[in-house]
Amino acid sequence: MSSQWDYQIRVLLADAYATIAHDKPDSPSLAPVADILARHGAALQSQYDAFAGYVAEAEREGPETYPLYKWTKATIEDPVKKAKHQKIFTIYVEGEQVYAKEKAEALEAEFLPLVGGGIVEKVSKYDTNPENNPQAPAHLR
Repeated sequence: MSSQWDYQIRVLLADAYATIAHDKPDSPSLAPVADILARHGAALQSQYDAFAGYVAEAEREGPETYPLYKWTKATIEDPVKKAKHQKIFTIYVEGEQVYAKEKAEALEAEFLPLVGGGIVEKVSKYDTNPENNPQAPAHLR
């Protein structure tokens, strides 16, 4: 069995920059981030926006077919969790939220030098291995 997984990079932006990235992503103040994204055919999406989109779709289509609906809805309705997820941005590469390890590592390598410079607070790399991804609590599935 192959141990090949896809990967995803997420960046935690400082409060002010998270707001700018959400409201005015083409702002010159985000140029260091935008330059990296452009080199990789990538874009940012806040986790909050992704979660809100998932909930809206589930409510349109019927939440019974969306296994994480209850957990996701509870997350976006909690003010503390909402604030947290508005600062975390997933990097989509060529429209995909997970991609080859090489692409993830190249992004990670370019974003890591920005950590501590005022815009980016943290860079995280995740894989699609189910053993490395916690599941929603049973009462919220």
